[in-house]
Amino acid sequence: MSNDSLPQSSNAPIEDDAVALTGTYEQLHKPSSSFSSRDAYLNHELQIMQPKRWKPNLPFRDYRFEYEDAIPALAATIGKVVMVGAIAATFAGALNLGDAFILENVRYELLIVSFFVILFSGFILPTANLAGTHGPLIPLIPIVVLAGGHPMAFGLLIGLFGMLLAISKGGSLLANLTSKGVCGGLLLYLGFIGTTSQVTKLLAWSKDINMPHIAFVVILGTIVLYAILENYNKRWLAVPLSCVLGGVTAFALGAPFQFETAPGLPHLSPMYWWGENTGWMLGLPNLESFIVVLPFAVLAVAMWSPDFLGHQVFQKISYPKRTERVIMDIDDTMTSASIRQVVGSALGGANFTSSWGTYIVPAAIAKRPIPAGAILTAVLCVVAAIWGYPMDLAIWEPVMCVALIVGVFIPLLEAGMEMTREGKTTQSAAIVVFASALVNPAFGWSLTMLLDNLGLIGSKERSAGLSKMSRWIIPAFMFVLLTVVMAMVGMLPGIPALMPSFRH
Repeated sequence: MSNDSLPQSSNAPIEDDAVALTGTYEQLHKPSSSFSSRDAYLNHELQIMQPKRWKPNLPFRDYRFEYEDAIPALAATIGKVVMVGAIAATFAGALNLGDAFILENVRYELLIVSFFVILFSGFILPTANLAGTHGPLIPLIPIVVLAGGHPMAFGLLIGLFGMLLAISKGGSLLANLTSKGVCGGLLLYLGFIGTTSQVTKLLAWSKDINMPHIAFVVILGTIVLYAILENYNKRWLAVPLSCVLGGVTAFALGAPFQFETAPGLPHLSPMYWWGENTGWMLGLPNLESFIVVLPFAVLAVAMWSPDFLGHQVFQKISYPKRTERVIMDIDDTMTSASIRQVVGSALGGANFTSSWGTYIVPAAIAKRPIPAGAILTAVLCVVAAIWGYPMDLAIWEPVMCVALIVGVFIPLLEAGMEMTREGKTTQSAAIVVFASALVNPAFGWSLTMLLDNLGLIGSKERSAGLSKMSRWIIPAFMFVLLTVVMAMVGMLPGIPALMPSFRH
């Protein structure tokens, strides 16, 4: 599905199964009671939406709120607290900052992101996914800090490179050059790694509290619940029900839990966060700070395309036909993420952004477009930041782990398997998993995209239909660029970093 296939007019006829409909969203909207099932109503809502780029999109005029929107909003809020907390904690450990810094910066980031979620995804770019957190970068942050990298410099460069990629429409170009096999393999790898990591984390937590049986009971209960929901086509309820199940089960079995984060507001002044004796305690970055983080910024933005593509594809396989106009736009998502990154870094937030997976995956399952759930997500983030107590519950392992498993990682596995059912896709999928396990998903994606487009693996017919630029020039450039960057910072196994400052 390309953007070229979209109707040029916002009032273009929308073909339904039985009848051709013409008019605005307001005119085409029908109450849910007019449909034979809730699913039919949600499908119709997706088919009649006419989102407008860089123009006001207003609730009830251009879209409506449904109770299904609360599910991705809840999952997104939980995921946001967890991911930003992980980044802040990684920085805190490397810079000898305390728990107070972590908590306050997470609350600060929740307020920052709320503004941009409403502005872009809820108002002027309704097909831009929410700007979330770049999880794959978390293990690399200590390396950046030890080399003298500055978080503001890092964030500003990510925003700059992201904007350049968005303006040139490089993101959608790279997505179009990624075959189903390569994309499906990426989803399988990310889904498997994510699921196993959360299971391992839950097992380790239960062992630490001397109650190892709790993890087994919680995971077993989650599996049974997921199967029941799947059987009754209620999988979109998996996140809230799993959170309730995990939390109640763990507490009933004796797991310790208490609310500790009191209501309040974080420091809102950038001068506080970028002071030499306050906040980050780093002051403002210098030229060397930008040079140190340059390769990591390139790597971060290069990893956006496969990440964004995976989220877009999940919508495509979950939504009904004739919903092209509401599918996540990769370039618009890059634009909103880049602007949000620049402003957030300048203000002092501990976040490096990417497409918000814990939002878009549950939203796709619930068959909901982006805008309404985005606004609810912003509201929940503000509530969590100010109230404080929900943050304690969101990061409690029995709640957090099962939410991420059923809300993000298992659906990624399902989507990956759906995309690799055909024989010609399985070769590419296997290679991308292999290469990702060797280095990381960015390396696996770029290498396999090159091999696939050259016709060495995957569909020979697809390869033969590509231009020279699409077949090998662009894929080869991306592979060489990413490999060189990874070699510079020491990410290639067994090969010392080419830049001496990264040899730790």
